[in-house]
Amino acid sequence: MHKLSLLDLGFFVAESQASPKHVGGLLICKRPAKSSPAFAKTLYQDYLTFTDVKAPFNRVIQFSLRSMPHWKTIDKVDLSEHVFYHKLRPGHNDRPSLYKLVSQLHTPVLDRSRPLWEVHVIDGLEDGQFAMYHKMHHAYADGITMARWTADNMTESADDLTITPVWTQRLSGYGESRKKHNQAMMQTLWKEVSGTTLRFMGVARLATMLFLESVNLTKNAIALPFVSSAKTPLTGQVTTGRQFTTAGVSMKRIDRVRERTRSTLNHIALTCLDGALRRYLSDQGVELKRPITIQMPVNLRQEGEKTAGNKVGIVLVELSTPTDDPYVRLRNIGFSLRNVRTMVDSVAPESIESYTLITGLIAQIAEMLGLSNTLPPWGNTFVSNVPGPRHHLFIKGARMEEMHPVSLLPPSNLLNITLFSYAGELFFGLIASDELPNLQRLGAYVQEAFTDLEKAVTDAHAV
Repeated sequence: MHKLSLLDLGFFVAESQASPKHVGGLLICKRPAKSSPAFAKTLYQDYLTFTDVKAPFNRVIQFSLRSMPHWKTIDKVDLSEHVFYHKLRPGHNDRPSLYKLVSQLHTPVLDRSRPLWEVHVIDGLEDGQFAMYHKMHHAYADGITMARWTADNMTESADDLTITPVWTQRLSGYGESRKKHNQAMMQTLWKEVSGTTLRFMGVARLATMLFLESVNLTKNAIALPFVSSAKTPLTGQVTTGRQFTTAGVSMKRIDRVRERTRSTLNHIALTCLDGALRRYLSDQGVELKRPITIQMPVNLRQEGEKTAGNKVGIVLVELSTPTDDPYVRLRNIGFSLRNVRTMVDSVAPESIESYTLITGLIAQIAEMLGLSNTLPPWGNTFVSNVPGPRHHLFIKGARMEEMHPVSLLPPSNLLNITLFSYAGELFFGLIASDELPNLQRLGAYVQEAFTDLEKAVTDAHAV
């Protein structure tokens, strides 16, 4: 029996057909030079031979009236139920066609009678490319952990033809001996007991911050949840059906802006998103008079910690007040993020976890009762940032050109944006309800917003 954390359990409680709680990744690869057109299909067939499935990929969720929900290890995993092959037809094998297929694959809930993961090999893309779409329940791990597992599945050289599927790896935090497991359980119990005081004090401190912000005695200590009254296409009752698109910006271009403005990657990325979202909302006839607010995960792990499961908190962040100047927008967002970072660092991680559970529960209850179209949303949208490998990775000699996150939709949010840095590129993965209009246009606006920021910074430093 393997115990679930409260956060992991929450993903199952909150899951529905309209709001699945799995996440995914889209990997776009280039066939090796002089390789057969059947390369991707052969890779799929190779995958089916790796039948030694390790934790957590050999575990199913168990619910019982006699015990707490827990993971149960099964003796044999049928890979034909988890590894799949698709081939796009000529004339229907461009990026929009790929993204449409990924959206369709990402829509259904994973079957709880089986281990909660899938791998799809997608053949037939243009220019000798193929793709892989990984799908995994969020209760297995958080996004940072999943990205690390995916990278571990690859090699660093085209000459290394080793295949190590993610389900065959002995992952950190899984497969430990009974003695180590018992020791870990005792350490966890001790942390829960010793952390109670820190959690209580931290929640009290957060409550004080929220109160001071609500009566305008502080500014940007932490954005207030559930206060936005503006109706936008970005929020509402989450429904079945997904659409997906991406955007990308070169890290070399981003680094030039960072150096000139003394900004971080997050500052620049959120500046692009703020400008793109405002332009997108303007297309829909919505002009917000106050800052856009985003739910943003913060990593609560210690330096070097590689534990399994989820260990993140979610805080609400105000972006920029309305402005047509991208440089001013960048400065406003930098100010807001520095204040939020100070707030997070001033309280115990346990209190951030509690804050996340409380606010998330309120939003989830509203969604379960069908009230997300009438009650104020938690925030305007959800944005996260997952760091990826800095250099190109390979699988059986095929170079992975791009790596895109495909996330889930939180309660009351019809759009979720995940940033992912890989091999000199910053990718924006946009997943949305199929009711959100013109998602592809929003992706284009992200890239145009960076160009606008780049020009504004260049012009400012030329004076």
